[in-house]
Amino acid sequence: MDNLIPLKDTSLDETFSKYEAKFKALADQKRLHILNLLCKQESTCVCDLSELIEMPQSKLSYHLKILLDAGLVLKETKGTWSYYRINQEEINHLLSPELCCLFRPSCC
Repeated sequence: MDNLIPLKDTSLDETFSKYEAKFKALADQKRLHILNLLCKQESTCVCDLSELIEMPQSKLSYHLKILLDAGLVLKETKGTWSYYRINQEEINHLLSPELCCLFRPSCC
């Protein structure tokens, strides 16, 4: 009974996975450019965003899907068009006390 196996802290693993997806999504200049454009507008149609960033809709959709899966943008469908906007709450979390606590526990 002296050889007890410590339980793994799955909540920490889940937190790491969540932030890994977010930072992977941010680790691309095109996606950073998309986020920058979305920050300047309330909600933008894919067709308008495609013109602003000078990227074909198929390639843009690929990047938007990564940002959407990471929770950094929100999508609203109106008819056949998709409109995207920044998920301000998630963007704010990237610089949140929660993330800081992972790397500076003495400050929490």
